[in-house]
Amino acid sequence: MRMHWRAEHQILIDAGVTIAPGLTEAELDRAERVIGARFPPDLRSFLSEGLPTGERFPDWRAPGSPEVRRRLDWPFDGIAFDIEHNAFWLDAWGARPSELPEALQIARTLVAEAPRLIPIAGHRYLPAEPALAGNPVFSVYQTDIIAYGNDLAAYLRCEFRRLPYVDAVREGMRRIPFWSELVDANQ
Repeated sequence: MRMHWRAEHQILIDAGVTIAPGLTEAELDRAERVIGARFPPDLRSFLSEGLPTGERFPDWRAPGSPEVRRRLDWPFDGIAFDIEHNAFWLDAWGARPSELPEALQIARTLVAEAPRLIPIAGHRYLPAEPALAGNPVFSVYQTDIIAYGNDLAAYLRCEFRRLPYVDAVREGMRRIPFWSELVDANQ
């Protein structure tokens, strides 16, 4: 696990992001309790060294805020939108029910059973599981879900230096149950 994030925080500062003092262990624990998921160790380390602030970033000092809740709900809400309006359905989910409420309930169950996606910036998310450093970062916009970095550090370097996201994605990226299937569907 990375021990220092000075370079990544400096990249954010150079991109115009304000970095507040890092979260304390108590603040990290509280945020995890409120959202019902543990932050992977690399995210905990990153946030403890400095907290990016501004409208693109979740305010982890207010984890129960409506804005953080909206960001946490965003992945399912986008999938639900595409199921309802774009007839989205993966074969791996079984036969699509003819009734929309039933289809949405299946999707809701699948998302609830999948690793929780933790908002990082905008519509970029880091899976909470496995509880290891090195999970990929996903860009999540409805069912247009793509890998945006093999890990948190690669994502931050590319996103905030405005490099092509493909520079942050390499072969051998960790597969994440459910979410990697959606990434595969977009290739």
